[in-house]
Order: sequence, then structure tokens, then C-alpha cells
Amino acid sequence: MSKIKIGVFVGSLRRASFSRSIAKAAAALAPAELEMSFVEIGGLPMFNQDFDDDGTTPEAWVRFRKEVAGLDGFLFVTPEYNRSMPAVLKNALDIASRPYGKNLWDGKPGGIISVSPGGLGGFGANHQLRQPLTFLNVPLLQQPEAYIGNVADLLDEKGGLKNESTRSFLKKYMEAFARWVGVVSGSR
Repeated sequence: MSKIKIGVFVGSLRRASFSRSIAKAAAALAPAELEMSFVEIGGLPMFNQDFDDDGTTPEAWVRFRKEVAGLDGFLFVTPEYNRSMPAVLKNALDIASRPYGKNLWDGKPGGIISVSPGGLGGFGANHQLRQPLTFLNVPLLQQPEAYIGNVADLLDEKGGLKNESTRSFLKKYMEAFARWVGVVSGSR
């Protein structure tokens, strides 16, 4: 049986990103049937419909759209900036949902893990991200919810996950995510 291709989208571009550290830990804990690959979104020019309308679509968009089209599902790992999701993540959603009628996210399963150095675990970003994903018809894993708070205390000096309780939670989350992907994709 072929593996299910899951794209991992990290909403933080920071070199020592907490979100990227958690995304790497989650990907490493994913069940074997999931092939996890990180999709880079930091180099995408900001969305402007004129590029597609004028036939001047940026090559970075073309590559990104092709990559998203080849995925079977999505895992979004995001920090919270000012009670919202990062602009870079929203930009990626917009680019792969256009031109109109060519929504590449459509019908593919997704999951969200939000991350914060504070105690709320990125609750605002997590729920704000759900709004456009619902509109884009990404069936999202509802339970368990994943809010990783106080993240700086969970990582070692190299960004590796040192907290066993969080590792256990992420493993359970990724197992639930794999089951969800199987249900939505019809492979279970």
C-alpha cells in the first residue's frame, strides 16, 4: 500500500521557531502510513489576483500550487501573532485556493497544532485558521485539539522536544490524525 502524502505547513519563519520544532517532533511521531514532508511558504510573494489575471503568475506560486496539488492531506503548525494566525500562512492558503474554481485544498483532510510560549497555546490562531480552512473545504480533525502552551519549557537548547508528556500527547494526536486522514480519504 502506498503512503499517504501529508504536507506540513509551519506558520513561523523564525530560525529558532518553536512551531517548527513541534512540527518536526509531530512528523517524527507520525504513524508509518503517513509520509510527512515540510512545505516551505516563506518565499511566496504576497497574493495578488492580478498576477493570475495578467498571466504573470510568479514561478514560486506555480511550484507551490503543484506541490499542494500532489498532497493527500495537510498538517498546519502555527504560532499565534496578536491573537491571529501569521500572514505567511494565510498567504499560502490564498495562493493555493486560486484562480477561482481551482482550490487545491478542496476535500483533503487537515489538522492544526498551535504553539505559544504563553499559557493559552495559540488558541486564537488555531481557531482563526479553522475559518478559512472550513471555507476551503478542508475537513479538519476536531478531536483531540492541539494547543501547545509554554513551549519554550518543553524544548531543549537545540529545539528538540524534551518533555515526555508532550511527546506522548503528540504521538496520540498524530495517531488520531492518521485515522482521520484514512476516514476522509477512504483508505480506512
